[in-house]
Amino acid sequence: MPHLMNTYARLPIAFTHGQGCRLFDEQGKPYLDALAGIAVNTLGHNHPRLVKAIADQAARLIHASNIYRVAEAEAASDKIAALAKMDEVFFCNSGCEANEAAIKLARLYGHQQGIDNPAIIVMEQAFHGRTLATLSATGNRKVQAGFEPLVPGFVRVPFDDLAAIEQVAANNAHVVAVLFEPIQGEGGINIAHRDFMRGLHDICRRKNWLFMVDEVQCGIGRTGVWFAHQHAGIVPDVMTLAKGLGSGVPIGACLAAGRAAGVFKPGNHGSTFGGNPLACAAALATLDVIEVDGLMARAELLGDAIRGGLRAALAGVAGIVDVRGDGLMIGIELDRPCGELVTRALEAGLLINVTAERVVRLLPPLVMSDAEGAELVATLAACIRKFLGA
Repeated sequence: MPHLMNTYARLPIAFTHGQGCRLFDEQGKPYLDALAGIAVNTLGHNHPRLVKAIADQAARLIHASNIYRVAEAEAASDKIAALAKMDEVFFCNSGCEANEAAIKLARLYGHQQGIDNPAIIVMEQAFHGRTLATLSATGNRKVQAGFEPLVPGFVRVPFDDLAAIEQVAANNAHVVAVLFEPIQGEGGINIAHRDFMRGLHDICRRKNWLFMVDEVQCGIGRTGVWFAHQHAGIVPDVMTLAKGLGSGVPIGACLAAGRAAGVFKPGNHGSTFGGNPLACAAALATLDVIEVDGLMARAELLGDAIRGGLRAALAGVAGIVDVRGDGLMIGIELDRPCGELVTRALEAGLLINVTAERVVRLLPPLVMSDAEGAELVATLAACIRKFLGA
């Protein structure tokens, strides 16, 4: 038995290599990857431009230290800030680290405003990570159980509910920020209405709160724009990124703009590995391929085709609650727990995920072809129909 700590309920399969949207197991069996490492492998597997960028950078310099200038981090920060229309970027290694940075930034901002016990509004069904502060911000009791006492300073409201936030605004003088996901991934592909995002943005302006978006799963072109909040035509004060930013190389980022810019000073926050040359080279290559190859438009078109195909294939099937999503972030909600579909799809050569117990989650690489999208629809629809007895 391997000596890995038992923190994952792993499926009994290991992959040896990948190509495009296919992964291959130890017996050589191919699998269509409709999960992309949970929204990580933006460019699929073994993308030639990404591989070259990583190899070239590894041959030059992998790591020095943030006590020196890092040219690759400077270049990556300039690129990401320009895409987001934001001012500053802090690099780290994961989504939870990016959200930890956002939480710290919001608290420091609050103290600078003279608020001794700053609070952050967060949402039900949210997921922001598994570190102590981010699991405290997360709206999932199963993630939190056994790790009490939780970190205080969070006020929880229903997702996509502007009236609930207005009520908090009228009654809680300690609030300094709101943190939410434009699309809740772990929560079940729950999509915030654009009017909600615009209304929340207005409240934050009125109350001098920081408007903070967690784009760890829904960002980096997945919904047809660089960042999902851009559908609402707004710019946040703070944004967090990770997952797809490095196409498999660990990297996270916390961006700041406006009132949030300049809050952190030397010594307030840091990361040993954050912004290392290798990770930043992967990020720059990822962003370049998305831009040059038109992968955002591709995500929008293919996402529409997959959702349309699934709706048609599952029309009239008892047990289907909803097929929803934005771009290549797709959920199929059933009326019953359906975790068994993961192993059924695996047997059929398809990699998927089930979240929130009843939602099949699809997060394909942005390089998926039309033919692979059609194969995904046909294979998954057959698995779901059989599972539901249709």
